[in-house]
Amino acid sequence: MWASAVLLVLLGSFGANALDNGLARTPPMGWLAWERFRCNVNCTADPKNCVSEKLFMEMADRLVEDGYKDAGYEYVNIDDCWMAKQRDANNKLYADPERFPSGIKGLADYMHKKGLKLGIYLDYGTKTCGGYPGSLDYLELDAKTIADWGVDMLKMDGCYADVKTMKTGYPQMTKYLNATGRPILFSCSWPDYERGAGIPINYTLVAENCNIWRNYVDIQDSWQSVLSIIDYYAKEQDTLVPVAGPGNFNDPDMLIIGDFSLSVEQAKAQMAMWAILAAPLLMSNDLRTITPEYRDILLNKDVIAISQDNAGIMGKRVLQDGDVDIWTRHLEYWEEWGVVFFNNGTTATTVTIKLKDIGFSYILGYDCRDILNNVEFGHIEIEQLRDWHVPAGPGGVLMLYCFDSE
Repeated sequence: MWASAVLLVLLGSFGANALDNGLARTPPMGWLAWERFRCNVNCTADPKNCVSEKLFMEMADRLVEDGYKDAGYEYVNIDDCWMAKQRDANNKLYADPERFPSGIKGLADYMHKKGLKLGIYLDYGTKTCGGYPGSLDYLELDAKTIADWGVDMLKMDGCYADVKTMKTGYPQMTKYLNATGRPILFSCSWPDYERGAGIPINYTLVAENCNIWRNYVDIQDSWQSVLSIIDYYAKEQDTLVPVAGPGNFNDPDMLIIGDFSLSVEQAKAQMAMWAILAAPLLMSNDLRTITPEYRDILLNKDVIAISQDNAGIMGKRVLQDGDVDIWTRHLEYWEEWGVVFFNNGTTATTVTIKLKDIGFSYILGYDCRDILNNVEFGHIEIEQLRDWHVPAGPGGVLMLYCFDSE
């Protein structure tokens, strides 16, 4: 009852045209096609990997049958290149009929019967990044169209658009999504385009109009790409942390765990950092072929619990010790924390600190556990000098869950 009242107050405080869907109270979880499958539309030459309803249905099957849905991964998200090359006679978008013979409505029905949700992609400009019809001049029509199809999440990109108009254009789409009456989680690329154009970003306005938003460049299938995103979030944390919270989250882009480039340790590092950052957990990989060690990382229930903490507070870097960055995230209960020791170096190392050094203050101390390796550390006083062993990098991590001992 109390939580519902607070939610209504928060939503009401945004004003009539702000996003009003009650969604993303914790960072959304699911699967997104782009990083792994890009704009592969050649279903004749590559039927297994082309952007088609078959691909999304097979990923939905894997989410359900392999435990991802039970762990919280619920969205199956289409990205670019799903459309026909032209709008229909009524200016409506429609899916390429050869690759999506059931249409988007049929695909949404398939997801809903499995207890999943369907996400889709539009572009604010005249064309999508892949050259398909954009939504400029059709925002209201496109919002109604995807709502009628039963879509549950919208990612709106910003190719072929005047970036200077995004401060009005994206909120316009928010208004049209509200008007459909269907709760559609809104993922905005708007801040990333403003950053790239050197336009100051009004994050208060962004948070009023978007559930999640991209801040930085697209992730690629490489450790260097992951590291560059983490570095950006560290550099900009004083701007990004205050704006994050239930209903509104910074999005550092997709999880590439189980693709081609990350070692197991680096995959653990991405999962740990995305959880500490209160980031959406949107996998982009092939769930049909992923190997068990990577699947286990994605299904780690303790890391997911930190990701999905109800307080929705974004973590921040609080200390640097040699090659190791230490990040903390304050969780829902007052003396409950997630901690990541992130090794930028190439060798295993030991960090010797007190819990007090990273902001812990509860006088009776804490119990801490390594949640990547399920190792109990027991009770630790805040003034107790302690060695913390961090695996070799680049990307070695130690991740802790700590809570008061009372």
